[in-house]
Amino acid sequence: MKLTPKITLLAAGALAATSLTACAGSSATAGSSSTQPKLAFIQGVAGDEFYVSMQCGIDAAAKAAGATINTQGPAKFDPTLQKPIVDSVVASKPDAILIAPTDVAAMQAPLKAATAAGIKVVLVDTTVQDPSFASSAVASDNKGGGLEAFKAIKKLSPDGGKVLVISTDPGVSTADARVAGFEEGAKADSSFEYLGVQYSHNDPAEAAKLVSAALAKDPDIVGVFAANTFAAEGTATGIRQAGKQNQVKIVGFDAGPAQVKQLKDGVVQALIAQEPASIGTQGAEQALKAIKGESTTKEIQTGFKQITADNISGDGAQYVYKSSC
Repeated sequence: MKLTPKITLLAAGALAATSLTACAGSSATAGSSSTQPKLAFIQGVAGDEFYVSMQCGIDAAAKAAGATINTQGPAKFDPTLQKPIVDSVVASKPDAILIAPTDVAAMQAPLKAATAAGIKVVLVDTTVQDPSFASSAVASDNKGGGLEAFKAIKKLSPDGGKVLVISTDPGVSTADARVAGFEEGAKADSSFEYLGVQYSHNDPAEAAKLVSAALAKDPDIVGVFAANTFAAEGTATGIRQAGKQNQVKIVGFDAGPAQVKQLKDGVVQALIAQEPASIGTQGAEQALKAIKGESTTKEIQTGFKQITADNISGDGAQYVYKSSC
């Protein structure tokens, strides 16, 4: 998620959704014909660099196949905002929908209904409770990424100590998997004491309050894994307010420009970067196969990269997310 206040995010997300849809629309009309496969990409949230990077991969694959692509997304990562978009897209009858579901339960029925209407569905990034209806599901190894986050904190605090996770909301499949991976690593290492996960509801101010309260209760915390961008922003604020910058290490998830700036500024000490463009490319390829009636790969996992101040100017640079294609 982007490192912006909520009001700014809503405005930026709405503008980005308009520009992205307009861009997709102009691309779709170029040389269009009734025989062209029609794809729709429904983002988790419009304007977020993770989904912009994913869109770049989808656009490239669609262009190579002569397919049209329509991209839309809600202004917030919220199923109540995403469902109306799904309903509208289903009514337009594309051949396939690529979507990052915003909730494992709430988006189950709408997407299953899309397949019942004859539309192929490919899940990208996030998933639902029972994804058996989907032609394919393409996502990062989020549990592995959470474990990598623990390894990063262990490297930063080799003597061990108390560690905490700040996540968004329960029910977001990717974040839940990241928490599970971190928890597995922390509980398996006796030199660390795992204090559990707390949920900030995608609100940096709430994350700051949670971290401040946690540090008041356990002033010797050595590390915090922030499972998304808003969590990282609020965690940094809480640690700064407690005057614990030199003690508490932060590992964040994702690598948009704002997160990378935090890394370079020393606000966070490591980032776990995903490969959103690869998710998009492979998702589009699976959707096109499904449209043709060809066999698809039901589950595809992509990798991740730990980025630190030591490699951000080297091989880590290629993992930074894009603001535009």
